[in-house]
Amino acid sequence: MNKAALRTQVRQLKAEHQADFPVWSVQMCRSVAASSRWQSARTVLLYHALPDEPNLQFLLDEAFVSGKTVLLPVVVGDDLELRLYGGSDSLREGAFHIMEPVGEVFPPSRYGEIDLALIPGMAFDCEGHRLGRGRGYYDRLLPRLPRAYKLGVCFPFQRLESVPSEPHDVSMDEVL
Repeated sequence: MNKAALRTQVRQLKAEHQADFPVWSVQMCRSVAASSRWQSARTVLLYHALPDEPNLQFLLDEAFVSGKTVLLPVVVGDDLELRLYGGSDSLREGAFHIMEPVGEVFPPSRYGEIDLALIPGMAFDCEGHRLGRGRGYYDRLLPRLPRAYKLGVCFPFQRLESVPSEPHDVSMDEVL
């Protein structure tokens, strides 16, 4: 199945399972928070969820309160810029109606400090291949995260046997 057809199929499944998103999001966040990788991470890259993505608000709050350096992506042109998260009152609506931080830009020269990156996607497979929304934002960001453990996060129906991938695609280290 090509990428466009697969995205269409996943969108239909999202519509069917929308009522389960809150419970699945909480379960996923609890699993991440209990992991040794999360507990040892000092700098984490999270995201502010769209309505059809796993909601990470629990992790955002937990990381902020515990003193982790929390980064969120901001759409700037065709790229994602990483900014420091300063709490829920430091967000504003940005591109695609995503809540984005207005805090300080985290310089690319410091991307090597990111220990853990939680990455959304339309679908993932057992080899860690990721199908995004098709605009390539994470495709351009992920190669710039040399040390980060890349954790793909999705709802159960988004884990597929196979996802189309290309040589330039960066695979996830794990999918939850």
